[in-house]
Parts: sequence; structure tokens; C-alpha cells
Amino acid sequence: MEDRVMTTEHACTASDGGDLRDPVCGMSVTPDSPHHWQHDGKDWYFCSAGCRGKFAADPEHYLSGRHRESRPGDDSAWFICPMHPEVRQQGPGDCPKCGMALEPEAPSLEEEASPELIAFRRRFYLSLPFTAAVFLLAMFGHGRDWMPRAMQDWVELLLSLPVVLYCGLPFFQRGWQSLRNRSPNMWTLIGLGTGAAWLYSVAATLIPGWFPASFIQDGRVAVYFEAAVMIITLTLLGQFLELKARSRTSDALRSLLQLAPERARRIADNGDEDDVPVADIRVGDRLRVRPGERVPVDARVIEGRSAVDESMLTGEPLPVSKQPGDQVIGATMNTSGSLVVEAAQVGEDTTLAQIVQLVAQAQRSRAPMQRLADAVAAYFVVAVVAIALLTFFAWGIWGPSPSWVYGLVNAVAVLIIACPCALGLATPMSIMVATGKGATRGVLFRDAAVIEALRKVDTLVVDKTGTLTEGRPAFRQVVAAEGWDDNEVLRLAASLDQGSEHPLAHAIIAAARERQLALEAAEDFESGSGIGVTGRVGGQPLALGNLALMQEQGVDATALDEQANALRERGATVMFLAVSGKLAGALAVADPIKATTHDAIKALRAAGLRIVMATGDGEVTARAVARELGIHEVHGGVKPDAKLALVERLQGDGCVVAMAGDGINDAPALARADVGIAMGTGTDVALNSAQVTLVKGDLGGIERAIHLSRQTVINMRQNLVFAFLYNSIGVPVAAGLAYPFTGLLLSPMIAALAMSLSSVSVVGNALRLRWRDS
Repeated sequence: MEDRVMTTEHACTASDGGDLRDPVCGMSVTPDSPHHWQHDGKDWYFCSAGCRGKFAADPEHYLSGRHRESRPGDDSAWFICPMHPEVRQQGPGDCPKCGMALEPEAPSLEEEASPELIAFRRRFYLSLPFTAAVFLLAMFGHGRDWMPRAMQDWVELLLSLPVVLYCGLPFFQRGWQSLRNRSPNMWTLIGLGTGAAWLYSVAATLIPGWFPASFIQDGRVAVYFEAAVMIITLTLLGQFLELKARSRTSDALRSLLQLAPERARRIADNGDEDDVPVADIRVGDRLRVRPGERVPVDARVIEGRSAVDESMLTGEPLPVSKQPGDQVIGATMNTSGSLVVEAAQVGEDTTLAQIVQLVAQAQRSRAPMQRLADAVAAYFVVAVVAIALLTFFAWGIWGPSPSWVYGLVNAVAVLIIACPCALGLATPMSIMVATGKGATRGVLFRDAAVIEALRKVDTLVVDKTGTLTEGRPAFRQVVAAEGWDDNEVLRLAASLDQGSEHPLAHAIIAAARERQLALEAAEDFESGSGIGVTGRVGGQPLALGNLALMQEQGVDATALDEQANALRERGATVMFLAVSGKLAGALAVADPIKATTHDAIKALRAAGLRIVMATGDGEVTARAVARELGIHEVHGGVKPDAKLALVERLQGDGCVVAMAGDGINDAPALARADVGIAMGTGTDVALNSAQVTLVKGDLGGIERAIHLSRQTVINMRQNLVFAFLYNSIGVPVAAGLAYPFTGLLLSPMIAALAMSLSSVSVVGNALRLRWRDS
């Protein structure tokens, strides 16, 4: 057995000092342990038969370190509140401030459904048949002689029991928690309102004789089981949809984690090669990266030449040539030649790991926008409870006989009319209509908070590649040297490039075919240099590449220097073609600006937005695109951490920042910005990090989204006015303030009607958004 075995933190078998650790649980063990297992010619020791059994069932799971990732149900993992990031505890639970379920703090590679989502979905579907039955009986059963009147109340009571005592149990638990923590919220309102309606109805069914004659209709006291179960079922539906949306907030981190390969090909000192888990790689290890494979860790090239696709880091659409001495980044894609690299950074020190950490920190650090309803909910709850208690004791002490029954009934009427149905619908209905309207116009919103926040944006940071431009190279121009024809230069270059898989080659071949040029087969094709390609076409030796290749071939390219520099200043990549050792021409390929970008930039500037470009592309290319679009603030050659720092600096200056991008390199800045906007044509990581997605990748959607945001917030405020207007009128009447003057008392039945009217007003007003001009 070797002195030292390269493994993960928890999967070390032996250190230099001889310390052995159980690869499953990490406990210290000795070679005398009776529990051991041989895997890949190595002996592994365990603290118990249980750990040995787990390891034997799936050794790679424990050697790769995946077992150390936090899981949603892991009581030892740290959980945080998405609305209040300062709330942090070990194990799952509910936030004591807002009642929301806590979420795992650390990202996990394995996608698992939230236990709370599963529970709410089950409770919602279970409540449906019982709620439907109670509703039909209450609305249509009275007066139709479906069953004796007294029996119907008992049937409604029995049917409501599963809904209230099981399906709605989390609401009452959270409502009680809010009272115990002295943090009243929407759950307090739902618990009090629903509980009051149901308990009143139970009392009316069990002890109808306690109620005064004025509350008896058709020989019975009215019950409100349908109100209680309907509120619970609708709230369950809302929670189910919200949890489903929230479950995708970790997709951005999961997409990042999935970029890293699980295994790498390590070269031993004797030259043998073996596939090992990436977690086993140590600094200084030599690794082979074959064409089509991802680089396992940050490393330095020591052998070979290739082109590496670094778009996940830089956003640059073109692969970057690599040769001995160059640095390669973990998770980038090797596109052509084979490379031997030496590991430089591993584990948490890799660039990918740092990007993951940046996104996670940015997501946690974003202060959630407090909804307008929640801002007043605490005061509203306290006021309603106080009024209900005051009503109960005032009627009990000073009211007519039976005074305490009057007090109880009026207090219940106060709680029922203050039931948060309209208050709960005020913002979600507007959001539901707004998100649907946005979707029809190519704008997808992640949640309600972003619709509220978007209207305040005054600064827009945009990426270049894939956001302002198409994100893929396109042929721009051919410049023929003296004695050569443009079409002939393009034909020869395309003929030679038929053997290449480089995106630049694809652009040149597409341009030649568009001109219907006759291409020939290339012979002796070579592309391993990383600076261009060589071969023979029609018996003539050809070389196509950059200036370094021309110098290597002994070709003088100075005759086209002026034209080449002019093309570079306009953001193009220039390649030279040499035929039989003589310069034949130059070809320019560039990432074209989207057709809609010019108008979109003008519209955004007209809307008062300050526009800043931040791109991983070089400064020359970035400024060329900025000049064409009239963008005056440009930051070229910036990496993910620099984009994040730029957003934070702008926020520090008092700006409300929106970030628009499409690449993995944009993910940290998208997550940190007040509003992250992703192109629908971009990467999954960018889409998952952003709060707004432009389906067609059209920046003009930002202006439409801002306009819709302003309309929606106005509509939400109107809805809240409707909701509170009914409460402000109904609560005093329900408390009996009009009784001394008019003899009028508001029964719970009328209170429920007023509550329903407020909900109808809210829904109707929200639907107006659908037809308003955008």
C-alpha cells in the first residue's frame, strides 16, 4: 500500500504521518480495523461495517467527495431564509420573521425536490375534493332539500375537518409562530381569519342555541365552513406555485457545478495514464486533456497545441489558441489538439469554484424587496386583533343581553371581514396578469420582487457578446493583395478550411458557399499549431492564419497592414492567406451587432437610462462596437469578478443597476445587480442567475419590461386601496359602532360577503392590466 493516497478531504486513507481516515464519515481509523475493503488495488479502512457497506455499494460517490454536499433534508447542513438572509440555522425549518421555509445555503449538484414543495402539493390536491363538496353544499344545498338542514351543517363540518386540521395546519403553525416571535405577518392574518371563520361555524353547529335570534335564518344559524376551506385551498395553491418557482433559484449554481468534469486523465511519473476523480487531483499533477474534453482544473500547458473554448469564463465566442506555457481554466472546452497540462489550482481555488462562490454570495447578499402588503401587514394584524378584543369586551360588559354572545359574534365578524383574502390577492393577482402579459411580449419575470424593482432602475450594464452582438462569428470582408481577386482568395481559404472545425473556418466556408464558389479538396491539412492552418489546394501550398503563422512561413504581410489594422479597429479578427509562400489576401471575421440593438439602445437612452458596456472581449473590439452603438462608457477585458465589482461600485454610487448578459461570465454580476436580465439565447447559468429573461434576446424588451413594471406597481397600489377600503368601512361596522345610531349589526354572513366583494374588486382591477397599452 502506498504511503499517501490522493483523495478528497473525507476520503483520505493515509497521510504522510500514517493517519488513516474512513472515506465515508471521516473518522480516524487504524490498519488494525476489521472493516476494510480493496478498491482499484488500494486498501481502504472503515470505522464500522455500515460505512464499509456504503463504500462498497458506490466507491466513486465517496472518492469524488459528492457525499459532502449539503442536501435539503440534511440536519447538519446550514439553511437560510431567501427573504431574510440574516436568518441562518442548522437543519431545515421556517423563518421566524416571515414564515417562509428555509433553503440550503450551500449548492448541491444533485437536484432534489423541496420537502415543503412536495408537502404543499400533496395538501393542495387533497383539499380539492373536500373544498368543492363544502362549497357546493353551502352555495346550492340550502333550500333544495338535498338533506335535512341540521344534518347539512354537520356534513359541512365533517368535510371541512381534513382541510382545516390537516391541509391548513402549516398556516396555523406559522401563524402561531409569528405571534410567539412577536413578528406578525401574512400568516398571522390567514391563521386568525380562517380560524375565526371555522371556529365560529363549529360553534354555530355544536351550540346554535347560544346565538341570538337575529342570527337565526330559516331555523338555523348561518355557518361559514366554505369560507374557511376556500381560503385554505387558495392559499395552498399560491404557496405551491411560489415554492415551485423558488425551487429554481439554485439552478444557476447547479449549472455551474455541472460544468466541471467528474474525472481526469492523470499521467504517472512512469508515463502510465489513469482516469481518476477530479477531487483526487493535486497541484503539480500532470493531466492529459483530449479533444472534446473539458479541462479538469486550472492548469499550465506543458505539451501540445490546441484551441480552447473559454466562452464560459470570458464570453469571447472564439476559441483561444494554447501552447506550452499558456494557462488553461478548469471547465473550459478543448476543441482540437491534445494537451498535457500541469495542475495549478485545484478544489476551491479554481476559477470555476470561485465563480460558484461569487454567484452564491451575490444571491444571498441581495436585499429582498419588501412587498407593499407586507409593509403594513404587521400594523394591520395588531390593529385587527386589538379591535376584535375591544369589541368582545365592550359588548360583553356594556352590551344588551346576551352581551357576551353579542361580543363573541361581533368579534368574529371583525376577524372575518378583516380576513386577508383581498390583501393576499392584491399583489399576486397583479403579478399574475403582468407576468402573463410580459410573456406574450418576450419578457419573462422570475418573481414579484423584480417587477417592483425594475421601475427604479436608472443604470444598465450590458455585456457585448451575445447581448449586443449575435454571439457567433460571421464573415465580414476579404481584401485581395495585388494581382489577386477577392473571390479567388475567399475560394482558396474556404477550400483549405474545409478540414477545420474552428468557428472562424465555418464562417469563411459559409461565405464562400453563399457566393456559390467552387471549393476543392484540401490535402496535407494541418491545424495543430494554434495559429492557423496549412495544406495544399489544387497542388499549391496554402497557409491561412494570423501574423505569427505568416512569419513562421516566411511570408511578408506588410502590404495589407493598413487595411488589416482598420478592420481590427472595427472589431474584426483578421487572417492572412499565403499561396506558395506569397501573400494573397486577408479575410476578416467579426461578431455582428444584432439588428435590433441600435433601436433598443436609443429607446433605453430615451427612457433616461445610463448605459455601460462591460465585456470580456479585448478593449479594441469593445470600443469598436461601442462607437457604432453610441455607448460612451466601456470596460473591456473584464473577468467575472471585475464585472461584479463594477456593479457593486455603481450601486455604491447610489445607482439602481440592471445587468444584461448571456454568458456564465455574467452570472455573478447578474445575481448581484438590483435586476439581472438574461438573453433567452444565452447559457443556462445566465438564465438561472437572472430575474428577467428576454426570450428573443432583444434588448428592446428591457424598455417594455420597465414600462410594464410601472403599470403593475400602480395597479398593485390600487388593489391595496380596494382591499383596505373595504376593511376600513367594514371593521367599524362589524365592531358595532353603528349600532347606537341605527341598530345595525353586521353578521358574519354579511362580513363574508364584504370580504368576497373586496376580492372581486381586486381581481377585476388586476385584469385591467391585460388590456392596457404597453
